[in-house]
This record gives sequence, C-alpha cells and structure tokens, in this order.
Amino acid sequence: MDKTAGEAGKPQRIERSEAEWRALLTPEQYKVLCEKATERAFTGVLTQNRETGDYHCAGCGALLFQSGAKFDSGCGWPSFLLPAGSEAVVEHEDLSLGMRRVEVCCARCGGHLGHVFPDGPGPTGLRYCINSVALTFERAK
Repeated sequence: MDKTAGEAGKPQRIERSEAEWRALLTPEQYKVLCEKATERAFTGVLTQNRETGDYHCAGCGALLFQSGAKFDSGCGWPSFLLPAGSEAVVEHEDLSLGMRRVEVCCARCGGHLGHVFPDGPGPTGLRYCINSVALTFERAK
C-alpha cells in the first residue's frame, strides 16, 4: 500500500488511465469505483464483517473507515458512522436518480464508494452506506 502523503498531510492524488484501472480491478470493482454502479444489497463479503480492523479503498489502498465506526444498519451494505479521518473521503451532490443524494468518493483516487445519508444513529446521525466491493479489509494485529 502506498502511504505517500501530499501537501500538508493530505493524501497524494492518484490518477490512472481507464486501461490501468481495468488491469488493476475486477470487473465488479471497476463498475462500482469507476462507473458509479451499486452492488446488489446483501451480496458484499464485508457487509456482515464484525472483525476489528481497517477498511481501505480497493482502488488505491487508502484508509477510509475503521471497524469501531461500523454498524449494522440493515440496508445490505457496510455502514459507518464516519470516515477514518477528515481527509479520507470527499462528498459530492448526486442528482442521478432524480433525487438529491450525497455521493462519497475516495479522496486519494476518486473512486466511487457509495453515499452518505442523514438517518444514522448517534452521535453523528450519519450513515455512510458503502459498496463492499469498493473496500478491502485489514484485520487488526
């Protein structure tokens, strides 16, 4: 995993061509991370994961979420209260389905992760609903 930091500790942005992304990712990962698709609910291997550890971007390895912030929302995708750090993800307005949603992307590579909704439990009240295929998991040692 590349741990290179950019200016003022911000993650250094990774740019790849379509061919490079296709060579790096599985077809399903490519559809989600690069084409903003959504995996089917309850099919992701990390949805029911209850182990302690860190969730990283499947596209670039950046740390995105930690197990202490994960909760079972019942929605069919891994859900988190908050990202691992303030620079881990970026959010964009998404009007693609005729409604207002907030898209969540990896700050380092720009890969689509999922969406954040204001219906989570306290203390944040947020539910980061993330595609399992967009993540890798590293168990705590």
